[in-house]
Amino acid sequence: MSDPARLPHGGRLREAAAHYGIALENWLDLSTGINPFPWPVPELPATCWQRLPEDNDGLEAAAATYYGNANLLPVAGSQAAIQWLPHLLPRAVVACLSPMYGEHPHAWQRAGHRLRHLPSGNLKRALTAVTPYVLFCNPNNPTADLQHRDSVIDTARQLQKRGGWLIVDEAFIDATPEHSVTDLAGTDAAPNLIVLRSLGKFFGLAGLRVGFIFCAADLRAKLAQLIGPWSIAGPSRAAAQEALNDRAWQTAARPRLQAASARLHALLEPLGDVRSSPLFATLNCAEHTQIHEYLARQGILTRLFSEHPLLRFGLPASENDWLRLQTALAHWKPA
Repeated sequence: MSDPARLPHGGRLREAAAHYGIALENWLDLSTGINPFPWPVPELPATCWQRLPEDNDGLEAAAATYYGNANLLPVAGSQAAIQWLPHLLPRAVVACLSPMYGEHPHAWQRAGHRLRHLPSGNLKRALTAVTPYVLFCNPNNPTADLQHRDSVIDTARQLQKRGGWLIVDEAFIDATPEHSVTDLAGTDAAPNLIVLRSLGKFFGLAGLRVGFIFCAADLRAKLAQLIGPWSIAGPSRAAAQEALNDRAWQTAARPRLQAASARLHALLEPLGDVRSSPLFATLNCAEHTQIHEYLARQGILTRLFSEHPLLRFGLPASENDWLRLQTALAHWKPA
């Protein structure tokens, strides 16, 4: 049974298996938005298992090169930064472009900030809200709205004029790096810009729990003090460093994800309004709860958003998985 203190997330496959009485190995899990064609983790050096992690092992340098910015702090998945960041800034009103990844507003509210929810994708309205902080995901999870780089940069500049901060979660942006603003976060050009990144989605390495926060030096120092030493395990640091350095894999992964995303979009389009990012597609329709339940009873897990008419689908990993989803959707009929 779900813990009422925890927010709902995708990937709770064991919970679904128990609820629907379907063995774990018989599920097709499309609930997470994690790359189903992950970076292949090689055998890691024995020393990373035997020694305490060290900051000068090359991870920070690899990340600075990949992201184009050395103003970074490695964290145990971007979730760690999401939880701690609200405690580092003075309590105020936060404009959240919603619906969005639920851990963000949850963390800011718990830290004593007040929230103002605005329609997802509307950065101009966020500026007119005259709040000190603006927070959004780009591309957005779950709506797949994508803000273009120039628009995000302009928003940061407008907020800077009034002493505000712009917080952008770019967990899903690796497949479209041209829209990223990570390279500017914490620099003289955008000192009030904070960006979160993760290896969980594009690299398909959610289990590593490796992410980064890019921001001004004083915030990084405060966050490092709060988190303490050895926040990322040695094997995770070693694997993350190699993944960030693997340009050939990254270059090949992007068009593959774009093609799979287009295929998923076309498959879902007959059911309603579909918005897509390279790693997931979200269906907006009145029957979203019925479709989720129908698929779950066939061992296909999707991500249901109960407060909105949204149902998110991750990418199938194989032709058999594609056929299984296609066949199930072809036989779907509203009650």
